[in-house]
Amino acid sequence: MAMKSLSPVPKLLLSTTPSSVLSSDKNFFFVDFVGLYCKSKRTRRRLRGHSSSTSRASPLSRLSSVRAVIDLERVHDKDLSSPSYLKPQVANLEDILSERGACGVGFIANLDNIPSHGVVKDALIALGCMEHRGGCGADNDSGDGSGLMSSIPWDFFNVWAKEQGLAPFDKLHTGVGMIFLPQEDTFMQEAKQVIENIFEKEGLEILGWRDVPVNAPVVGKNARETMPNIQQVFVKIAKDDSTDDIERELYICRKLIERAVATETWGNELYFCSLSNQTIVYKGMLRSEVLGLFYLDLQNELYTSPFAIYHRRYSTNTSPRWPLAQPMRFLGHNGEINTIQGNLNWMQSREASLKSSVWNGRENEIRPFGNPRGSDSANLDSAAEILIRSGRTPEEALMILVPEAYKNHPTLSIKYPEVLDFYDYYKGQMEAWDGPALLLFSDGKTVGACLDRNGLRPARYWKTSDNFVYVASEVGVVPVDEAKVTMKGRLGPGMMIAADLVNGQVYENTEVKKRVSSLNPYGKWTKENLRFLKPVNFKSSTVLENEEILRTQQAFGYSSEDVQMVIESMASQGKEPTFCMGDDIPLAGLSQRPHMLYDYFKQRFAQVTNPAIDPLREGLVMSLEVNIGKRGNILELGPENASQVILSNPVLNEGGIEELMKDTYLKPKVLSTFFDIRKGVEGSLQKALYYLCEAADDAVRSGSQLLILSDRIDNLEPTRPAIPIMLAVGAVHQHLIQNGLRMSASIVADTAQCFSTHQFACLIGYGASAVCPYLALETCRQWRLSNKTVALMRNGKIPTVTIEQAQKNYTKAVNAGLLKILSKMGISLLSSYCGAQIFEIYGLGKEVVDLAFTGSVSKISGLTFDELARETLSFWVKAFSEDTTKRLENFGFIQFRPGGEYHSNNPEMSKLLHKAVREKSETAYAVYQQHLANRPVNVLRDLLEFKSDRAPIPVGKVEPAVSIVQRFCTGGMSLGAISRETHEAIAIAMNRIGGKSNSGEGGEDPIRWKPLTDVVDGYSPTLPHLKGLQNGDIATSAIKQVASGRFGVTPTFLVNADQLEIKVAQGAKPGEGGQLPGKKVSAYIARLRSSKPGVPLISPPPHHDIYSIEDLAQLIFDLHQINPNAKVSVKLVAEAGIGTVASGVAKGNADIIQISGHDGGTGASPISSIKHAGGPWELGLTETHQTLIENGLRERVILRVDGGLKSGVDVLMAAAMGADEYGFGSLAMIATGCVMARICHTNNCPVGVASQREELRARFPGVPGDLVNYFLYVAEEVRGILAQLGYSKLDDIIGRTEILKPRDISLVKTQHLDLSYLLSSVGLPSMSSTEIRKQDVHTNGPVLDDDILEDPLVKDAIENEKVVDKTVKICNIDRAACGRVAGVIAKKYGDTGFAGQVNLTFLGSAGQSFGCFLIPGMNIRLVGESNDYVGKGMAGGEIVVTPVDKIGFVPEEATIVGNTCLYGATGGQIFARGKAGERFAVRNSLAEAVVEGTGDHCCEYMTGGCVVVLGKVGRNVAAGMTGGLAYLLDEDDTLLPKINREIVKIQRVTAPAGELQLKSLIEAHVEKTGSSKGETILKEWEKYLPLFWQLVPPSEEDTPEASAAYIRTATGEVTFQSA
Repeated sequence: MAMKSLSPVPKLLLSTTPSSVLSSDKNFFFVDFVGLYCKSKRTRRRLRGHSSSTSRASPLSRLSSVRAVIDLERVHDKDLSSPSYLKPQVANLEDILSERGACGVGFIANLDNIPSHGVVKDALIALGCMEHRGGCGADNDSGDGSGLMSSIPWDFFNVWAKEQGLAPFDKLHTGVGMIFLPQEDTFMQEAKQVIENIFEKEGLEILGWRDVPVNAPVVGKNARETMPNIQQVFVKIAKDDSTDDIERELYICRKLIERAVATETWGNELYFCSLSNQTIVYKGMLRSEVLGLFYLDLQNELYTSPFAIYHRRYSTNTSPRWPLAQPMRFLGHNGEINTIQGNLNWMQSREASLKSSVWNGRENEIRPFGNPRGSDSANLDSAAEILIRSGRTPEEALMILVPEAYKNHPTLSIKYPEVLDFYDYYKGQMEAWDGPALLLFSDGKTVGACLDRNGLRPARYWKTSDNFVYVASEVGVVPVDEAKVTMKGRLGPGMMIAADLVNGQVYENTEVKKRVSSLNPYGKWTKENLRFLKPVNFKSSTVLENEEILRTQQAFGYSSEDVQMVIESMASQGKEPTFCMGDDIPLAGLSQRPHMLYDYFKQRFAQVTNPAIDPLREGLVMSLEVNIGKRGNILELGPENASQVILSNPVLNEGGIEELMKDTYLKPKVLSTFFDIRKGVEGSLQKALYYLCEAADDAVRSGSQLLILSDRIDNLEPTRPAIPIMLAVGAVHQHLIQNGLRMSASIVADTAQCFSTHQFACLIGYGASAVCPYLALETCRQWRLSNKTVALMRNGKIPTVTIEQAQKNYTKAVNAGLLKILSKMGISLLSSYCGAQIFEIYGLGKEVVDLAFTGSVSKISGLTFDELARETLSFWVKAFSEDTTKRLENFGFIQFRPGGEYHSNNPEMSKLLHKAVREKSETAYAVYQQHLANRPVNVLRDLLEFKSDRAPIPVGKVEPAVSIVQRFCTGGMSLGAISRETHEAIAIAMNRIGGKSNSGEGGEDPIRWKPLTDVVDGYSPTLPHLKGLQNGDIATSAIKQVASGRFGVTPTFLVNADQLEIKVAQGAKPGEGGQLPGKKVSAYIARLRSSKPGVPLISPPPHHDIYSIEDLAQLIFDLHQINPNAKVSVKLVAEAGIGTVASGVAKGNADIIQISGHDGGTGASPISSIKHAGGPWELGLTETHQTLIENGLRERVILRVDGGLKSGVDVLMAAAMGADEYGFGSLAMIATGCVMARICHTNNCPVGVASQREELRARFPGVPGDLVNYFLYVAEEVRGILAQLGYSKLDDIIGRTEILKPRDISLVKTQHLDLSYLLSSVGLPSMSSTEIRKQDVHTNGPVLDDDILEDPLVKDAIENEKVVDKTVKICNIDRAACGRVAGVIAKKYGDTGFAGQVNLTFLGSAGQSFGCFLIPGMNIRLVGESNDYVGKGMAGGEIVVTPVDKIGFVPEEATIVGNTCLYGATGGQIFARGKAGERFAVRNSLAEAVVEGTGDHCCEYMTGGCVVVLGKVGRNVAAGMTGGLAYLLDEDDTLLPKINREIVKIQRVTAPAGELQLKSLIEAHVEKTGSSKGETILKEWEKYLPLFWQLVPPSEEDTPEASAAYIRTATGEVTFQSA
């Protein structure tokens, strides 16, 4: 069957050995990939071949397991017209968003620099074992890209030359170009002509062109359509002798060719994969195992190289292009550059100043250095390239571009101060390219790898006795004899490894950095030239009179909410205020009230393609430091480049700005920012901006290095309003970039119009280096001096603070808020955030965006300059009108108040709804509908209405309400955030109507999984706290949320779900985590979440197991593994670029994608997150639906939408925009009784909906019937509208935007909104919505667990609770091994009921998630090594990992398991003889573990269990650890600085019970793994015991293990000793 599809592949030999994956037998090459040519479930049967009696198929036949199984024909190719190279291009967010990616990478190098074909062959095998880290297009056959870089195989090319009658190549003076040429013949000839002309002009001799032989039939259908003509060119460079000069000459030629073809119609079809005298790159839009079959050269024994870098791409966008496959010309990059837009803008600004003698004055010919149309990797590659071609080493270039987190680094500061000096010098020269990244690099002489500062990508390396070095994303990808391995390790955060091929040396991290840093006297330069701005004291009294302060506040748009809820709360508490229940006011552009300009901007945030950071517990990688002053020419070194001023953070007080004014080097220039309206408002603002930019230009050209944009003035004038400061900053920033002056000066804003964290972030994101918020500081002082505040402090109502302390608190809160905003985009450094424009715009027109916010996305257009000027003026006039009250107006933007801004969830609305559902009254529901119809424009869909060209039909002909309600779901509200009563009432109601409720991320009580049979008069003894019940009701949540597998996620929880939802972001606060306050953690909640009552539960952003798209695909795989019958959904929040992310999620095999709007959210969140992050679901849904259709992926997933849905109209709007299912969050709570008191975060909910307090829960008014009534009314409303439109079922209108048209309605602010995007259409899916919803669950394909479960002995052991022993071979593509076996046991026996024993021994390198969700009764042993996520979510049982018997390395010094092991484990034990990677035991709830060393962030967020580490650990141990114990061995006294002391205390092991616990775990470890380290410790117990530290969180202080007050009695029992 499957063999048919192999026909086009010539001469394939089937290997006869079952273990073919690891054989490097000549004739086996590359059949391995058989099963992958099959396209559908029907044909993809297991290839058993000649497998032995264990009936174990060759692991490679299972490589296809990540394939989804739909074969789709449709593909649309995007027109990617060529960029114009002529004028400086500002990076456009739209271009950047359409290309996102993540991948699997590695390299192999021979240190003796001996070329061999074996290196190439091994690299291709490794690439095949990375297939699951890549993505596949809709045809399931076009890869997102794979490639290989090697040195040039001269012998191979000389054979070709001889055949062509050419002389052998002079390898010192020949360059080889690997070129993608246009497909069409005439264009190809034109392209070759251009190339030849430029080579000749440069004095290079063309020796010949070679057609690269390829095997086209193996290419996927979509990729074949865009497949270029691939040729090689050989040129001779006679005039230069040094390699560097030759490489530079080739670089210039390539840049000249790129410029020459930029204007041609075929310009973007010409691409140089490489043009070099040292290296060559073979790549394409191919699946990894096809690369070696496609390029016949790679199969030739004469193709030899001493090294190879290989790369498999997973592009979240499915129109990947051939040139974007990797490796690039220098780098193979696995990751995501979060700051790319800023990096591109800064690189462009740099172009004017980049000069170096090596270019002999030709710098102009090699610009530009970046291309916004390229991927982030391509741009990082070109930045590295310009540095390397200008004379830097590859290692130095990467240290400049991707620096490690060197501040407060215990090792560097003590042992390697010169490395710190290097980083300090460059910090002011080059903003870091920030984001998770594993980078492999080579210039042909050095091969190396480095990891980003967060270490958020796996990277393992090993060296062998025959002098080979390997680096890879996973272990087990290349066959290696373990006895030859002499060193095994992993790259930690910020680390680098480099192999010098010329001298045959491997340099590990600090050696590399020390060598680079010693090249120049960086320390001397920074000491003599860097100046620190000393902290200046805050003012101790107000500057202005109270009346004057009030007038200024009014003029600049302050509301009493801003002052009381934001500024005063920050001054008093030192942190940002929290609020709850989402953002339900109109978008700024739709509102009838004036808004500050900042309100039109929403913060972008990380989801899926890159992780957010936790700023509280991983702050060690973050910094708010800013350098002010000119940035010199980075290509020339010298002390003058270091002449800058350093600010420790971007918030300046009045004294700070005065200090800067005095700095003579900076020559500061103050530019005042006002516009004149005496001649009328029209054009006044634009004119003022023009003059401001000219003034900035003059100042910089006259040598000023600091521009201070200021709206400070002694007397406000009615006819001279202030330009909104953000507009001024953005306009000057963009003007200087486009005129090549931006590097010469910094911008500082001195402004009254900035007080909240979001506003600071906007100013910095659009170019300001620092801000002095003089009016906010004045407001803090006024608040502290007011009689009211003094009285409150005297009565102890609020903490007592001095006037200085109040301002310090305010600054501290702003800085903490900035860290949080950076972290939600996964950015660590403010210097990289500055100018990175990490925002999208809702409601500003093109003219405004193009002038001041160039490159930002503004999908719906909006206000013009004149409309903006009027809005600014409406605030300004308040300061001058007579009838202005003597206090600030309350706009009601945050809290609902009569007469304030409209809130859609208002008291009147909830009253009307309660009446309708409680009285079951249709007329009352009609009144509710009327209320919604008459509301002011609140959301984008309010600007649309329905239209139809069909005649109405009778309602009786429309599909019944019972089938419509099955598409309804409720939001993910966790039990804990809301009360048990609410949670269960909602679940019962949804189960009655066949809809779906969502558990939220708090686990679920198993008592709810059985239908009730004991109901009498509406009450049941099983759920005694509920009323209105019926027999047959079931309180289970159909959708069980695993916000990455945190609280209460056990195997039984997972197997009892109909659907499993992965929460990647939440509407109320996308990109950040949450926290359940301790007072909400009752004994019941604590039991469900395996934690301790009263201890707050921290849920950080979901990055501990979702670093990237391939990690999300892995989590989806794990969930499908344990519960093959549950659909997996992924919850995303709307933002620009979400279509690209959703394509990646669909390719990752998700069944459902949920899009949430920014207005959703029921929990507590910081005000700035509720208000300023995320976008409207209308845009997110439209983009997702259309991108999936364009990419042929729409049929693979159900689309679900939620966020502020209230009625049938909303449901139909969402349907027309493409949604299949509809989620209700806040409204479901209101229907069950919520009264919108908006105090959820306080535990004081007056109706017991969102409280855990018994007496309040007793007041809960709701019954399941209320919610049933509500949903039936909504469904009837949907039926009514469908009948009017003439459609008989929902299926007929889903995705049909033609039934929508703009409403004829005039908005107060602007008539320039553009809704065309919402009304556009790119076609319909090939299946109806019902067919898509009824599809089977996506499968993982054939997996190793199936083989285990088919074994009759295993079957019998599970069925009859017996004992079975079995040994199985495993390799890295066998992922989530044991997960399905655990699921089968959990389904039958629950988490603890299994009395048998399944003992499995695995031999080899296990894939990711080995032993995930393990259950008591399973004991698994792995002889070999493993990758990331070992023991993820395990609930019991035992995992033992040991190396094979014959090894050439010391086990305790080698890494044996990967990152993030024991993630969210709720039980069981793990023993590993060797080291673990980063984040070991993160979120461990109850498991016990012994390992022999770990990376950074060990025991992070642990809530229970016990961890013993018999070796060194990395930084930041025990951050966020609220429960459990850890014992760490500290032999050289280096541990203490690595511990995060925020929560835990550190003590020696003094309690007898503690000593016993430690010793018995080490004894078990020695017995199970044979650890020599453990044996030594036990032998010399008296010597080693005092070297252990015990880490104790407050919740464990009184336990026998941690408290020496417990003593052991003679009988061995432990009792408490009274004082």
